Amino acid sequence: MNQKESTQVKLSTYLYSIISTTLVLFMLGILGTVLLHAKALSDHFRENVEITIALKTDINTPDSTALVQYLDAQAYTHEVNYISKIEAAKMFTQNSGEDFMEVLDFNPLFASFILYVNADYANTDSLQQIQASLEEQVGVAHVYYHEGLIDVINRNIRKISIILLVLGVIFLVMAFVLIDSTIKMAMYAKRFLIKSMQLVGATRAFIAKPFEQQSIYNGMISGLVAALLLVLSLVLAQYSLPELSDLYRATPFVILCFCLVGIGVLISWLSTRQAVYKYLQQNLDELY
Repeated sequence: MNQKESTQVKLSTYLYSIISTTLVLFMLGILGTVLLHAKALSDHFRENVEITIALKTDINTPDSTALVQYLDAQAYTHEVNYISKIEAAKMFTQNSGEDFMEVLDFNPLFASFILYVNADYANTDSLQQIQASLEEQVGVAHVYYHEGLIDVINRNIRKISIILLVLGVIFLVMAFVLIDSTIKMAMYAKRFLIKSMQLVGATRAFIAKPFEQQSIYNGMISGLVAALLLVLSLVLAQYSLPELSDLYRATPFVILCFCLVGIGVLISWLSTRQAVYKYLQQNLDELY
């Protein structure tokens, strides 16, 4: 085999390793993105649970203002909306299709605040404490929320989280095995070169160094290409489904992309190092 053919084989081996590693990392990134969006989606559901704070009919403006300031200052507050008695009557008519004002001479509904809490507080224990503290505030008549809905949401989220976590672990192991197998197959073609360097007196560190350096470059390229493909896929998904933009979190996604690069480099380096030292420990007959 001449030098040109040897170079072509070397490049094709590296290219095959990079492409295979890239595809595995890309699939791992897809799963990671699903996990990130699942967390954002669960937070979205939790933060859309309504807590109705019905106000007393005789509440005055200073007390109402003080209540708003109190709610804004609480760590659990995500959003607060005011519903007047007139708006409450319109909403009732729209939902029920009946106008009770045609029968009654007065509006029996309460003005209210609709409170949405942060996701970390959307659990039974926290909501009970919030309810108790709000009912002590001046001008508050009743505080209520759909307790059964909270339990159902949290129970389903826990089930889905466990399933996704198990799938994530399984896929991570599969990714490691597939990348490791691909790199070892590529290193198998160089086993005689590795052994020849050892036979002429080169040390293990000297022999392993160029292969390890190349593995780091290959892993980095694979991770960067996988991250780029993941970004393009996410942009395409958000273009097709604009609703996904509400679930997008930039910081976790950027961290995920860096993790793909890190995983690519780490697995590529470990697999290459292990393969090199394996062939160095074997005698010449075992290489055939």
